[in-house]
Amino acid sequence: MNHWQKSSFSGSSNECVEVRTMDGMVEVRESDTGEVVVRTTPRKFALFLEGVRAGEFDHHGDFSA
Repeated sequence: MNHWQKSSFSGSSNECVEVRTMDGMVEVRESDTGEVVVRTTPRKFALFLEGVRAGEFDHHGDFSA
């Protein structure tokens, strides 16, 4: 896969995070600033997703405080 994929939760919004696999690496970018790309290994990305699923990073999304 080398096309950018965004979450179905984003709907038609252009303000989302996109992911793709390129040359054996996982690349992540924000759709509205596509020139900035973070690259990581599939294993590190899988561990990150595991943390997301477990709620480990939920406090970063709470801006009510």
